[in-house]
Amino acid sequence: MQDQSSPHQSPGRRLPVLEWVHGYQKSWIKPDVVAGVTAAAVVLPKAMAYATVAGLPVQVGLYTALVPMVIYALFGTSRPLSVSTTATLAILTATALGQVAPGGGAAQLAVATATLTLLVGVFLVLAALLRLGFVANFISEPVLTGFKGGIAIVIVLDQLPKLIGLHMVKSSFFHNVYALVTGLPHASVATVVVGVVTVVVLVALEHFYPKSPAPLIAVACGIAAVSILGLPKYGVGIVGHIPTGLPSIVMPQFSLVEALWPAAAGIALMSFTETIASGRAFAQSGESVPLPNRELMATGLGNAAGALLGSMPSGGGTTQTAVNRLVGAHSQLAELVTAAVTLGTMLLLAPLIGLMPHATLAAVVIVYSIGLFKPADFRAILAVRRMEFLWALVALAGVVLLGTLNGILIAILVSLVALAHQVSDPPVYVLRRKRGTNVFRPVSDQHPDDEEFPGLLLLRPEGRIFFVNASNIGHKITPLVEQTRPTVVALDMRAVFDLEYTALKMLTEAEERCRKVGIAVWLVGLSPDVFAVVENAPLGKALGHRRMFLNLEQAVTAWHALREEQAVEEASGGVQR
Repeated sequence: MQDQSSPHQSPGRRLPVLEWVHGYQKSWIKPDVVAGVTAAAVVLPKAMAYATVAGLPVQVGLYTALVPMVIYALFGTSRPLSVSTTATLAILTATALGQVAPGGGAAQLAVATATLTLLVGVFLVLAALLRLGFVANFISEPVLTGFKGGIAIVIVLDQLPKLIGLHMVKSSFFHNVYALVTGLPHASVATVVVGVVTVVVLVALEHFYPKSPAPLIAVACGIAAVSILGLPKYGVGIVGHIPTGLPSIVMPQFSLVEALWPAAAGIALMSFTETIASGRAFAQSGESVPLPNRELMATGLGNAAGALLGSMPSGGGTTQTAVNRLVGAHSQLAELVTAAVTLGTMLLLAPLIGLMPHATLAAVVIVYSIGLFKPADFRAILAVRRMEFLWALVALAGVVLLGTLNGILIAILVSLVALAHQVSDPPVYVLRRKRGTNVFRPVSDQHPDDEEFPGLLLLRPEGRIFFVNASNIGHKITPLVEQTRPTVVALDMRAVFDLEYTALKMLTEAEERCRKVGIAVWLVGLSPDVFAVVENAPLGKALGHRRMFLNLEQAVTAWHALREEQAVEEASGGVQR
């Protein structure tokens, strides 16, 4: 399915809201409403908690669960995706704001947040216009696993002081660990009790009642405890005053653009990566897969519009999307219901939310951020590829030791280095034939009886052959030729989908050197594109069609014919080839 609409397509294809409204079924209304309300019970506490992770007032989390959610419902292509903010985006936002508004007041933070969020939206919209949806694939899965694991460690370490009522000056990772350990004797006992009880409630509900709105129940318990027990008099900090009503318009400050754009680019990348991953993960059979470039546009517009109304950077969240889908969401109407509940909360429940303990919010953040660190994923990577496991560890260490924004750069760099390593060192297999068949497979100790052909060296390179790896392929082939001393080297090119000019030139020169020492080079199984390249080059003229074959069976048959011809010439005293 193509990502972009053609001029002949219906308006519904251009504007997703018209598409899902046009195909809406009455039987979906009740499950969509139930899903939207249930998702709100998860989204709102988490959004407020993540706002505190970013160093922002809790109401910013409410704003982020309102405007971006509505915009996505109108322009997004995933039916169940629930959009607000995430742990990853929150910690990245905290790092970015810390650079331009360290210790800033509410007004300064609001302006910096609006500027950052608008920049994130602009980057996403530009990426959509430039059709850069494929960029999400630039971070490999092992590296993304390591990156999220590092984010989990950073967030948990950031929230632990709030969980135990400890005030400390934050700096590097090791400084924070030392300050936390040495500050434990000064922790607030009452705050620790609130935090631990909240964690127990969340974990128990997630384990025994996984479909329950665990964050909402935990937050309600915290607010009730403050009201009934008077926890502030025991030293338990609470959120405090939250303004009731709609958010005020906040204008960005363009003088901050130069300082914030690198962070905004990284946040935009992670926002899109998480959004497209969540949308794809929960698409059901029969639904269209989320379209990357349209997802870029939807999240970009959501961030740009939300920036003017005080929201922080947003994107699709896995947990809330899972709840939305599991409860029964059929369409984007569920997201509009979630946004409506958010609006009602802003207008009516703000004073009640102000009674929420900081330790309760910290517990919510910790419980759901720990899920970003998945040892099973690391073990699965290690079981398959040790090198990619090391890449995951490098990404994790980069985030923890060098900071989250630098961690993004390290994650991308590690992914690109990993890609470069893979393409620069493609495998070259020596082939033999399974006896009694026409199956050719790499030499293996598991198949010692496979048939080989003395004097004929069958080799299979794999992947694109170009200037980066051509020399390495040559270095692998040369010792094989020297060891076996064949009269014919047949290269099985079925797994080669491209042969670049520099590599073609090196292959031409290698063929000429082999010919001078009496070794013939044959090419087998060329794809139409590669065949066209070879035929139009000097190599094609040097080989001729007699030394290019459709498959290995033809090459072996030709080899046997050549051996018989040589035997006849030797028997008759003729000159050897």
